[in-house]
Amino acid sequence: MPILSLSAKPLSRLPAKRGLSRLSRVRNLAFTTSRIRITMLKQQDHPGNESGSRPLYLGIDFGTSGARYALIDKQGAIHSEGKRTYPAVGQTTNWASSWREALFQLLGDIPSIHQPSVSSISIDGTSSTTLIIDRNNGELLAGPFLYNESFPDALPMISSIAPANHTVCSGSSTLCKLVSWWNKHCLNGGDDSAILMHQSDWLLWLLHGEYGVCDYNNTLKVGYDPETGSYPSWLMSQPYSHMLPSSVRAPGVPIGPIKEDVRSQYGFSNDCVVCTGTTDSIAAFLAARTTDPGKAVTSLGSTLAIKLVSRVRVEDARFGVYSHRLDDQWLVGGASNSGGVVLRQLFSDDQLVTLSRDIDPSSPSPLDYYPLPKKGERFPVSDPDMEPRLEPRPDSDAEYLHGILESMARIEASGYKLLKELGATPVEEVFTAGGGAQNEKWTAIRERVLGVPVWKAEQTEAAYGAALLALRGATTGS
Repeated sequence: MPILSLSAKPLSRLPAKRGLSRLSRVRNLAFTTSRIRITMLKQQDHPGNESGSRPLYLGIDFGTSGARYALIDKQGAIHSEGKRTYPAVGQTTNWASSWREALFQLLGDIPSIHQPSVSSISIDGTSSTTLIIDRNNGELLAGPFLYNESFPDALPMISSIAPANHTVCSGSSTLCKLVSWWNKHCLNGGDDSAILMHQSDWLLWLLHGEYGVCDYNNTLKVGYDPETGSYPSWLMSQPYSHMLPSSVRAPGVPIGPIKEDVRSQYGFSNDCVVCTGTTDSIAAFLAARTTDPGKAVTSLGSTLAIKLVSRVRVEDARFGVYSHRLDDQWLVGGASNSGGVVLRQLFSDDQLVTLSRDIDPSSPSPLDYYPLPKKGERFPVSDPDMEPRLEPRPDSDAEYLHGILESMARIEASGYKLLKELGATPVEEVFTAGGGAQNEKWTAIRERVLGVPVWKAEQTEAAYGAALLALRGATTGS
């Protein structure tokens, strides 16, 4: 497999390191690609990369604050990329409509010269963002329930059926969202037409039209076991089990052809296929293309998510720790609610650039914060009642920013320390993805706090990782 080897088979049946040598070959080719960062709400075409009849592979990232696309060729070279933003949180009451609009805007943003070459599409979305859909007509019955929304009312019921400290035993898990909705609407008789979809499932469904298809990264927090390739019996015995995705596949495998009306509207290839997706943090990890145990990727977007390649699977819902499958290894990690969304609440982009110049990253900040956008934390502490701590604020805005960046670095370090304590392979090197990777002062602070080398990944956008999955689906066919 040309990008990564992901299989639905149990790990015991997998050959060691399968697919990793091919990954390295693609990495060497793609690392030479120039990178143009998009800062405007329109597509950016890369000059000198006329696609002609060459197949191209489209990845779309639906993050917490906006959507991006990347269009690549078989060698990993970027031919076009762009982004759209969502309405600001608090100014929208219909996230699903906003996502749908952004999806089709991005498809329309692809330059017409490239559209006939689009051969496959994959989409990533935020983990545990959930919708309840009517399978009879596709209408939205409930949600979306966002990644950071907690439903502790469902925890007693889930804790009574799931193993202790299972990934689903967290108020923000997909299963908690499902059970909370079920308890309120279906205890006296459920509707067999109601089904659960994750964000990327639903967006991909808009393109292919087949119900019940998901990937095993997104289904992890609803209770799917990627090691056995099945839902556990304690979950399948529940009255809402019919709502779970019925066809769980590896990320980046073909689902089916794109719907004809969509294909013809945007002029895509006659053979264009839609492939299974993944979560946004997994896509960001794939973009960085590092697969050795001890190597990690921290994604500094609206949230702070870490993923560490480990030989050992580690999961503990008490700390918001879970493992995604990657070949014969595991991506262990978690996601904090801290991150760029906090910085956006306090500073403009220009202020972040200007104030960062006055920070000495070699000097530890004495300020001790826990930056959160609102009440509630997931990792490295799972506490829905944790309050943000952003005071006292010094007179100097640069000192204030320094304290916030350093406090976020401490959260990151606490995350990697916790993973080691739980049995994961110790972190040896960290690559950085997401918008925060652009801040060199923050990188230096993090390297000092973490005590290991910290690098900016060659590719930092999850959309690129999603495009690699599209490439995989188109070139393997399974």
